[in-house]
Amino acid sequence: MRFVIKVLINGIALWLTSLWVSGVDFITDHDLTTSPVLNTVIVVAIVAAVFTLVNAIVKPIVKVVSFLFYILTLGLFFLVVNALMLMLTSWITGFTDYGLRVDGFWTAVLAALIISIISLILTVILPDGRRREHSRR
Repeated sequence: MRFVIKVLINGIALWLTSLWVSGVDFITDHDLTTSPVLNTVIVVAIVAAVFTLVNAIVKPIVKVVSFLFYILTLGLFFLVVNALMLMLTSWITGFTDYGLRVDGFWTAVLAALIISIISLILTVILPDGRRREHSRR
């Protein structure tokens, strides 16, 4: 259930970021058989799932390897790591006809900052199951 909530949070954050930051776009196929809104929702859900998996699998490894940079930059290096995770998601989804397109590194840094802020707000608002487990004990 936590994975689904994280995908939902990441999907909303990615979608809002694509609306606010030029250079971050979803590539969808506006086929005549389905509505453009449904195509966009499906692509956002798939990209959010890929982004969540990248953050769950690759990001911890990068954090361990770049631990010294986190200390030297007083934690600001997390923006670079988040931007790289966003670019990796864009690269992975670039092998299909659908996906996420990020124009460059600095666009990815700005998008990563906005995604982090939106995700933080949504994580506070949406229950993730952890509070319920702690309150039952």
